[in-house]
Amino acid sequence: MTHIHLSFSACGFLGIYHLGAATALRTRGRGLLRDVTGFAGASAGALVASVLLTAPERIEACTRFAFAFAQETRMQALGPVTPGYDFMGRLRSGIDSILPQHAHELARGRLHVSLTGVADWQNRLVSSFASRDDLITVLLASCFVPVYAGLKPVEYEGQRWMDGGLTDSLPVLPTGRTVTFSPFSGRVDVSPQDSRWPGVYVSVAKQDAMVSVANVVRVWQALFPPGRQTMEAIYCRGMIDTARFLRRERWSQ
Repeated sequence: MTHIHLSFSACGFLGIYHLGAATALRTRGRGLLRDVTGFAGASAGALVASVLLTAPERIEACTRFAFAFAQETRMQALGPVTPGYDFMGRLRSGIDSILPQHAHELARGRLHVSLTGVADWQNRLVSSFASRDDLITVLLASCFVPVYAGLKPVEYEGQRWMDGGLTDSLPVLPTGRTVTFSPFSGRVDVSPQDSRWPGVYVSVAKQDAMVSVANVVRVWQALFPPGRQTMEAIYCRGMIDTARFLRRERWSQ
């Protein structure tokens, strides 16, 4: 049988779309999840992939945290870049509260997290985690956007790392089929479907996204989260798009 993998794109606060997708996978895609051997992602996508792999029963808790984190960020005068606001510290506390104690054991060899080296701007997919703390450090590194999330890059194995979405925002594993998810309309298995006129695409960090006004709005929303009602609509869109994909591919259950 061909290996099946799931990959979730970098997308900041639009990770709420991925959580909607993960919810649909748990409730309607058990046939697909049974066949999945690898999980991959960058930034927020890596966070959702890690929870879906190691603690799928905590997807709902992760969703609650995402809504609360977005609300807290909106309350800051300058959003995540507000002086004195510990964006990365808040993110770490959320990850720590959700991942199980043996998450690194479950993730070892199956979770592939996209990182970007600060020194050489080269991408690396990390899939080996010596400890739970190592796993959390790698996930934080994949989410670190310079200036936006702080001034000090995340250190791991003696090197400094930052957002994997800067060099590979939607990792595709080398064997089998990788099913891709993105909240940006584009050439992806699961994504919103904007109008295809004039049908122009641009490749950004190995992800083909459609040139559209809606995608420009989504970029802004990824960095500066919209209000609760809009976030809920994005979450529902992730569920609907995933359910449609599962029906099309006959993976519904």
